[in-house]
Amino acid sequence: MESAPESAAVPVTQSHDRRLATLSLGALGVVFGDIGTSPLYAFKEAFGGEHALPLSQANVFGVLSMIFWAVMLIVSVKYVLFVLRFDNKGEGGVLALLALASQLFRKNRRLSAIATVIAIFAAALFYGDAVITPAISVLSAVEGISVATPALERWVVPATIVILIGVFALQPYGTGRIGKLFGPVTMIWFLIIGTLGVLSIAQTPAILQALNPAYAWAFAMQSPGLAFIALGSVFLALTGGEALYADMGHFGRLPIRIAWFGLVLPALMLNYLGQGALVLRDAAAVKNPFYLLAPPALLIPLVVLATIATVIASQATISGAFSVTQQASRLGYLPRLPVTHTSATERGQIYIGQLNWLMLIVVVMLVLGFGSSTHLAAAYGIAVSATMALETALVALVVVVMGKRTRLPMLGVLLVVFAAEVLFLASNTTKIAAGGWFPLLCGLAIFTLLTTWKRGSEVLTADAAAKHVPLKGFCEHLSSITRVPGTAVFFAANREVVPTTLLHNLKHNKVLYERVVFLTVTTEDVPKVADDERIEIEILMPQSVYQVIVRYGFMENPDAMHVLKLMSARGLRLDVNETTFFLGKSTIARAERHGLFTWRRELFRRIQRNAPSATEYFRLPPDRVVELGTQLRL
Repeated sequence: MESAPESAAVPVTQSHDRRLATLSLGALGVVFGDIGTSPLYAFKEAFGGEHALPLSQANVFGVLSMIFWAVMLIVSVKYVLFVLRFDNKGEGGVLALLALASQLFRKNRRLSAIATVIAIFAAALFYGDAVITPAISVLSAVEGISVATPALERWVVPATIVILIGVFALQPYGTGRIGKLFGPVTMIWFLIIGTLGVLSIAQTPAILQALNPAYAWAFAMQSPGLAFIALGSVFLALTGGEALYADMGHFGRLPIRIAWFGLVLPALMLNYLGQGALVLRDAAAVKNPFYLLAPPALLIPLVVLATIATVIASQATISGAFSVTQQASRLGYLPRLPVTHTSATERGQIYIGQLNWLMLIVVVMLVLGFGSSTHLAAAYGIAVSATMALETALVALVVVVMGKRTRLPMLGVLLVVFAAEVLFLASNTTKIAAGGWFPLLCGLAIFTLLTTWKRGSEVLTADAAAKHVPLKGFCEHLSSITRVPGTAVFFAANREVVPTTLLHNLKHNKVLYERVVFLTVTTEDVPKVADDERIEIEILMPQSVYQVIVRYGFMENPDAMHVLKLMSARGLRLDVNETTFFLGKSTIARAERHGLFTWRRELFRRIQRNAPSATEYFRLPPDRVVELGTQLRL
């Protein structure tokens, strides 16, 4: 009798272990693709890029020491051990952090405003990173063709574009399925680059001395100018670190930590050390030390594997962009967007079609415009370094407000991290003229878009709140109003308030339908809601006024016709041919006088016009919809 619970627990434990292993493998294929392919270009850029360092043992040891300790401090300590703890209902990323901060800063408007500006600008910069990563990753891999066969160099850009089209075409299948497909390949990638590094280190074991932080310190002290410039290339080894946090909702913190410390970190460091050992033995290898680690016979297979790995690298920031966009929409910085949930177990695994194809267009333009990974490297670091520094500042604000006993040690760690990130940012500013202007311009444009939509929405919401009428007691005043045949369905975001569409209908038409339904749609924290639990009907006036609450899971999309069938099964029968659905749309009127910020009002109006319609979102029959619009004059 006593052994039964133990035997029953075994399958549960095994199932948990299998799920953890599956998620860890998926994280390899989605989360670590970006940082995992940094060895293709990071070390090479230090000694062969726009600001190439002189090749000497002191410089090689210094750069490798800086890479190792930068990765340990910013990726291992800050992101993997520290920042992953600051989730918002399992979601990561700077906007999830903003949602958490907003809850903590409710009583402090100044801190709330500072946190909002930091988070929104960091999110805007992340989009610049999200489009540059696929371009530079795939380009750097395909350029290996020219190392193996120089005659094929002219095919690098066309081949890159074809591969990128394939990457974005895979996105509708979801990050879970993509992770299962990419995970085993990524594991092979890390095992191979680690092995190549070990073979090179074995020939020049003295390179292991570079792990001593004294070499980084000596490099900075003896050649401060060169060290400062080198930071821009060293930082390329960190790109993708921010995606660990943005993609946390796709897999969870534990699988990410297991994959990082168990495989990714050792493989990366071994490969960087191997490249350093190679250039010390053969100075000519500095032109492409990653590919020249491989024996000539294995060069073509390595190019193929690297190309596949960089396809996977693109996934990290693409998935992160989906997550950030959904969070921005939930927080009111973007209009409602159609989101496809691709997993029944992981809520964070989503796909946004409109964003996917827009990103593809921008990525292809970047490849055509810059033409090589070296040129793109100049544009790459500044967006990521600024995003990281802003994230650290926001985490510090959260730590201050939370007030735990460990607050001072945590702030001490964050201060060290922030100082390092500011140094990296300062170094990357030297690349603005060479291409760093692009992510800054992209971030500024998106920041303007996000804040404009938020401000415009707040103005409309405040106007509606000032005019709202409580639902309680309202029905008592309807008996004297003229009734007409049929049923009217009014969508209500707030179940406690009379929909403004009903008030406008009464104001202009002076009549009310025989039956009135107030319909409120909510989203639950479960994948799907059973039909017998989906709707709740409350009779506000017998045979006349009803309130209906409809619940959907996060993987489901609203379907008005299905709701009507469920209502009929519960006794509230509505004939669609005699039912009118009323939708409201408030807009800000055109400016009567042009001023400094008139353009912002017009931008809000343009975004609103192009936002997905509620008719499509709720799957309403178009011929049964009446949209009542109001204009607010400021």
